[in-house]
Amino acid sequence: MNRSIHHFQDVHAHAASVAHWSQLVYSQLASGALESSLQQLSSEHCHAFRERINKRVVQQGEAPRDSVCFAVPISMPGTVRMQGRDADGSSLYFLRGGEEFMCHMPTGMDLLSIAFDRAFFDATLREVPFADDIARLLRQPVIKVPQQRFVECRQRLLAIFSEALVNDEMSGTPARQDELEHALLGELLRLVMDPACDRHQRSGSSTQDFIVEKCHRMAMAETMSAPSVMELCERLQVSRRTVQNSFRAVADTTPLSYLRSVRLNGVRRALMGSRAGDLTVGDAAGQWGFFHLSHFAAEYQELFGELPSQTPRAARWHDA
Repeated sequence: MNRSIHHFQDVHAHAASVAHWSQLVYSQLASGALESSLQQLSSEHCHAFRERINKRVVQQGEAPRDSVCFAVPISMPGTVRMQGRDADGSSLYFLRGGEEFMCHMPTGMDLLSIAFDRAFFDATLREVPFADDIARLLRQPVIKVPQQRFVECRQRLLAIFSEALVNDEMSGTPARQDELEHALLGELLRLVMDPACDRHQRSGSSTQDFIVEKCHRMAMAETMSAPSVMELCERLQVSRRTVQNSFRAVADTTPLSYLRSVRLNGVRRALMGSRAGDLTVGDAAGQWGFFHLSHFAAEYQELFGELPSQTPRAARWHDA
């Protein structure tokens, strides 16, 4: 079993270090120096990781193929928006392998994510009662579960994960790893099998989340000529007030600030993924629509707590 504990001062280095999730892109939205931790363990049929980030971030990417992925909030100091759904403190998150996702995480979020091989998961699911009902329930990205049952499940999952992270005896042999995998999956399945859990629940994504996601994707796709807020309103055929209210509800910020932050994160990824001799700061800024370098440098420093010239370049990402 592979185990690791890392600390970071950059959300992009953090995202790049999450094993098996090769399509992850995190963008920091809240200003200031970032601090995060990432604890991981991987066995033959399971990969679990706990991440804590002290700033508001938006996560997007694709779930690992041939997997099923659960996530359990350990501490949630604000509202999470997962796949356009509002998630509270007793919600379970679920993604199917290969599914694209977007998740808005509040400042100080602490999350435990567990992915299982699809074949292992399917074989285990077939052995439990109400397997068909549970399979239908798991089509939902956000699943409301009984609060007290959720608290108990979360405590046991965290205890299992934490002990396996530091205890060699829990993961030293294939038999112990198999025991660990079944213990983690068993807790999650018992949670959704609870009689108080509504296995017929359905929740649709909100219009506000749809607007924010569309604007986000347009900003990511049209980097050099980033659309203005008014242009986004025209394309989506909605009012400026509607766009402003959507960003405030989903990301607790304005559309201008959000989209600027997304683009600044794009510059940061470009800088961190290249050597100084191959890409200048000015060229990286221009690729993301920043052409007034003095203004750009000030905005960059405000968001990340450092000047773009101070950002580590390729082959220099490291743990803090």
